[in-house]
Amino acid sequence: MHLRGLSTRGVRRRAWAATVTAGVVTAGLLSGPVASARPAPEPSPTTMSVKSPPGGPNVRVLVFYGSAAAGDESPVVNAGIGAIEQIGLTGPAEQRFETEASDDASVFTDEARLGSYNAIVFLTGGGDVLDPEQEAGLETYMEAGGGFVGVHDAARAEPYSDWFTGLVGARPAASSPTAVQRAVVEVGDRQHPATKDLPLQWKRPDQWPNWVKNPSGDVHTVARVRESTYQPGASANGWDHPVSWCRDYDGGRSFYTGMGGTVSSYDETEFRAHLRGALLWTSRLVRADCKATINGNYKAERLTQANQPGQNDQIGEPHGLVTASDGRVLYIGRGGADSSQPVVTDWNNPDVGKGKGQIHVYDPKTKKVTLAGELTVFGNKGGGDELVKVEEGLLGITLDPRFEQNGWVYLHYTPHSQLNRDTQMAERRVSRFTLDLTTNKLDLGSEKVLLKWPVQVHSCCHAGGGMAWDSKGNLYIATGDNNSSGFSDGYSGNNPAPNYKGVSFADARRTAGNTNNLNGKILRVHPESDGTYTLPAGNLFTGQETDEGGGKTRGEIYVMGVRNPARIFVDQQTDTLYAGWVGPDAGAPSTTWGPAKYDTFAVITKASNRGWPYCMGNKQPYRDRNLPDPTKPLGWYDCDHPKNESPNNNGLVNLPPVTGNNIWYSPQGGAPDYPRDASGIPSYKQEEAKYLLPWLKGGGQAAMNGPVYRYDAASTSETKWPSYWDGKWFVGDFYDADQPRNAVLTDPKTQGDGGLPVHSESLKKIVPIGNDGIKNLMDWKFGPDGALYVLDYGRGFFTSDAKSALWKVTYTGGGATPAANRLARGGQ
Repeated sequence: MHLRGLSTRGVRRRAWAATVTAGVVTAGLLSGPVASARPAPEPSPTTMSVKSPPGGPNVRVLVFYGSAAAGDESPVVNAGIGAIEQIGLTGPAEQRFETEASDDASVFTDEARLGSYNAIVFLTGGGDVLDPEQEAGLETYMEAGGGFVGVHDAARAEPYSDWFTGLVGARPAASSPTAVQRAVVEVGDRQHPATKDLPLQWKRPDQWPNWVKNPSGDVHTVARVRESTYQPGASANGWDHPVSWCRDYDGGRSFYTGMGGTVSSYDETEFRAHLRGALLWTSRLVRADCKATINGNYKAERLTQANQPGQNDQIGEPHGLVTASDGRVLYIGRGGADSSQPVVTDWNNPDVGKGKGQIHVYDPKTKKVTLAGELTVFGNKGGGDELVKVEEGLLGITLDPRFEQNGWVYLHYTPHSQLNRDTQMAERRVSRFTLDLTTNKLDLGSEKVLLKWPVQVHSCCHAGGGMAWDSKGNLYIATGDNNSSGFSDGYSGNNPAPNYKGVSFADARRTAGNTNNLNGKILRVHPESDGTYTLPAGNLFTGQETDEGGGKTRGEIYVMGVRNPARIFVDQQTDTLYAGWVGPDAGAPSTTWGPAKYDTFAVITKASNRGWPYCMGNKQPYRDRNLPDPTKPLGWYDCDHPKNESPNNNGLVNLPPVTGNNIWYSPQGGAPDYPRDASGIPSYKQEEAKYLLPWLKGGGQAAMNGPVYRYDAASTSETKWPSYWDGKWFVGDFYDADQPRNAVLTDPKTQGDGGLPVHSESLKKIVPIGNDGIKNLMDWKFGPDGALYVLDYGRGFFTSDAKSALWKVTYTGGGATPAANRLARGGQ
């Protein structure tokens, strides 16, 4: 073992470091400061004038295979050297390089020789292979802008060096499995040259190290291994198990892969492509972003202050936001007032449930908030029992596609003026208003009612509210099932008995499962300039379908069978609809009634039935109940041929088949699945559950669908999120403990039919959780500046409080490396 005394090492290093730096500069390796563990010094004017070597044979890569282990060299080392030599001889001429292999560690104190390499590969069996002077030489090489690639057991090298731990990123756990096992690698980075051409799900055999400390967030992970596909052993890392990553480190570039532990790895075309991309970046032949998922490269800033006492001058009860193309953020308050304000719950009082739905505008130029306007809504009726509380109010906001020209704002709300206290019915509507673009004031007299429909308000819950546009000018409107959460033990909301003055409030077959009712749906209409709308082709129904001779459908319905889709998003690049909705309340599955509560996210590529209240998850059916005794179970619903046989149904009996959903989660875990009998009915025995998405768990849960990020290369914003996130779908939950706050990738080939996501990564340290962070996620969308805007609901319910706030999360990590003027000649 080499002694690592700081004083001895420091003296030796200073004696020759300047000489090595000069050698590295001659090779054109010295690069400017980048985000790293220790920034390199600014180069001097004379240094900057040194020309980079051309590509091709003048680009050199050293493969170091020195090992502390006795005996013959590993066949893996020989295979690795041969593969890297072949990689250097193939491909475009400007991206070829010369390979030199050596096990002589004295190269790290040979300043002229060390400075001639564009990149150094550690293909070593591990151990303490460098003495203090040699390690100091490697450090100086990196500080001068060098490149490093570590392969598999390289993470076991220099075990006593904290600096080398930072260079490779993580250390293998002593109890890592040694057997070669076939596993699935999730390739999350679709842009880095080491991964951009690999399959989303890469199946291959290898040894799979576990890590003493998970490096995610400190490094930029480009690929993860899915532990459910092999036996990771007692030291398993869990669902987030990085296997390849990179980072800008100490002035240079470092790439590490835990793969490459077998001879056969180096014969694989795809593994060679992986190594090739790593070598192209580290040797400065191409640029790449290795900063995008490093937590420290993001800044979360609260934009709004607490309200003045007794006022909602900054923010109402947060319920939704939208960003304008000029950077303004418009956000709404549902209707709950400051906790000091009175709440009227007596139905005999004409002011029962009366509240103010606020629209606020945040202007990034002035950093000021304007209260644009207030609607008088039915939506301030307190908390507690669901027969007392209410989720109506101002529910959604979106802007006309030509907002900057016409100032049109669409609001989804429940006007108090249309409340019928006798029948306890109300009207929901989507209306168009005009905002004065100069004063940020809403003209309440400009209202044009686009669409309206009845809702029962005798019992809470599930109002929905989300709205979004596609690229063709179609408006999507999400509505909740307008159904009680009680009266079914937390399982299917299908109890036909409870009603108030003839209107059922506990049977979602009256609403979400009804083809002739606009509740529990995602509607799609095309607003016209005169305030009316037309129906686009391709909705689920035309409105002309009949059953036994009468009209039984609504042509506005695009998606049916959703419970409470408060947040929806349409990716205008693909016109794909993304939605999430809250599930029922059962804490565990029942062999009598069906699945536990499943909060749900779905990628919706065509008009469809998503199942509620008949089926959830991947077409897991509930048990029917019906009169005369709804406490007694009948048969299981048929997800492929659902029938609405409720006495509260006035639509079609035969419904469209259920489409499975992409993401569902319960208190027990993500995407529970069960063995099925010959009829396709799951066992619903909790001990038999298999969890298909281990990165997910609920408990208290309320799904909050997020956006799909689209990177704007033309934007000059210095705070926009990197292109790494392009195409990733953000899914979250109102709560922030075990619940999700993740970016996921889906497979375009399977996503429309309920295919599971193929990759996920946590956002909890980027969109920060905790009482002083964004604890209660209510809505999140990207602005035109590429920053993420987030609403934190606050710490109470049906009110606003000091934690209710609009936040902004920006990227601060800088661009790709190396800098364009530091590329090896011929690089790109």
